[in-house]
Amino acid sequence: MSSSPSKPTSSDPLRPADHIDSDGVISQPALGFVGWMRWAWRQLTSMRTAIVLLLLMALAAIPGSIFPQRSADPNGVVQYQQNDPQLFEVLDWLSLFDVFSSPWFSAIYILLFVSLIGCIIPRTKHHAKALRTRPPRTPARLARLEDYREDLFQAPGDPATDAAEAIDLAEKQLKASGYRVERYDGKGAFSVSAERGYMRETGNLLFHISLVGVLIAVGIGGGVTYNGQTVIREGETFVNSLLSYNSMSKGRFVSDDALTPYSMTLDSFDVTYRDTGMAGDFAAHLSVKRPGEEPTQETIRVNHPLGYEGDRIFLMGNGYAPTITVRNADGEIVFTDDVPFLPQDDFMTSTGVVKITDGLDEQLGLQGFFYPTVAQLDSGALTSQFPDLLAPILTLDVYQGDLGIDDGTPRNVYTLNVEDMVKLTGRNSEFGIESIQLMPGETADLPNGIGTISFDAKDPQAAEAGDYSHSVTRYVSLSFHHDPTTTYVLLFALSALAGLGMALFVPRRRLWVKATVDGEHVKLEYAGLARGEDPRLAAVVEQLADKHQTTLTSSKVN
Repeated sequence: MSSSPSKPTSSDPLRPADHIDSDGVISQPALGFVGWMRWAWRQLTSMRTAIVLLLLMALAAIPGSIFPQRSADPNGVVQYQQNDPQLFEVLDWLSLFDVFSSPWFSAIYILLFVSLIGCIIPRTKHHAKALRTRPPRTPARLARLEDYREDLFQAPGDPATDAAEAIDLAEKQLKASGYRVERYDGKGAFSVSAERGYMRETGNLLFHISLVGVLIAVGIGGGVTYNGQTVIREGETFVNSLLSYNSMSKGRFVSDDALTPYSMTLDSFDVTYRDTGMAGDFAAHLSVKRPGEEPTQETIRVNHPLGYEGDRIFLMGNGYAPTITVRNADGEIVFTDDVPFLPQDDFMTSTGVVKITDGLDEQLGLQGFFYPTVAQLDSGALTSQFPDLLAPILTLDVYQGDLGIDDGTPRNVYTLNVEDMVKLTGRNSEFGIESIQLMPGETADLPNGIGTISFDAKDPQAAEAGDYSHSVTRYVSLSFHHDPTTTYVLLFALSALAGLGMALFVPRRRLWVKATVDGEHVKLEYAGLARGEDPRLAAVVEQLADKHQTTLTSSKVN
């Protein structure tokens, strides 16, 4: 009488306690703090996470190209605040005007940096170990491999000797082709194992190491870089010092005396205009001088910056700077200067501000428009219909009162605060006086006997004759960029491209050649195995076999 087999229990020594048939409850061991930290580190240092962080950083950089950045365009940030102050507060709280120094961008940057290093170190160790490892033994059954070829070779002498000589020849040919080879001989069988393509992983590591180098160079560059903007008028000399810049942003490691001393004078600014009013070419001609040396002549054009003493100097803009002179009631000059007016359209309709703090009974503010080639719209308003000096006119509205600069608060030189001032001329003025209009060389009286104002021409005689082509001073807006890490960024970027090319185009493959004695013949076997995609592997095996047997046959015949 047979008894039915008993159901195995969790106490059955042949089955673990958590087997599917067991009565016990499957339980996962607790990781603990160290286990969870180890798991988090493995997730962070995986290549998948590094790729995600790299894409995330690229996405995070997009707002830096949409919104003006304080480090590159401080005036644009101020203008954005003036245009929409409520939205500005929200965007500023999100650090969208300081994207590349924001906490969230820095967090992505640091995580990517750590992730890449965590990927590189173990892979480098593994690769270094693989470089020292012998090529693998020849498989016992090469015919199982997909890329395989078998031939019988008629041995003219002793088959065993010929088989050994055949493998000797294959070993030399594989070495000459750049393979690492290892000989594996046995009873009645001789074989050589060859391997190549380690440069593929070397290129992969080079790419990631170079990417880390780019991150380090960019990170350091943020601390040693400075960007400055200034306006230089024709005939004016700029000295490379902090006080000479209209705006300056610098890294935390840039000291006040880090700027290289040199000076530059704007000799002339040349611009040509097409019939449509579009500019054809800009050229700022400068005399640049180091201390104790003779000046050199340099030219800056759009997209053709000047490299000087480690600085890259870019031509950002240009405009007109009418020469304005103000005299008091006694005829004494209280103000005279070439005042830069900011272009508002393609035809150089420009706005400017003059602030006179001393020399008059009360402070005076002038807010005006400059039209290089004036035209009148149907509404009666003036505009410019061509950017060149064909019929220039300067219009000014006069304000009198407190300019708001005596309290020490910094003010924008291109804006006029009229809250505590009385408007003397122009629309809605206190006395109904029209705006002052001047052509080069003309003078007009200021309201209430304050004095006079004149629009001085650079060439008075030509202006009197109706030639205004050189009657107004030009100015250029220059941007100075100093970044000593750009060379390193370029070198790392080039090495990253080289590494990427190696990783994409260097095939990783193994080849075997085996010779065995088959009666009076020698059986030659050729096989290949790819580590990854290698569409040429079958052709390589065929070429190896053809070349090997051709050389082997010719050597036996000779």
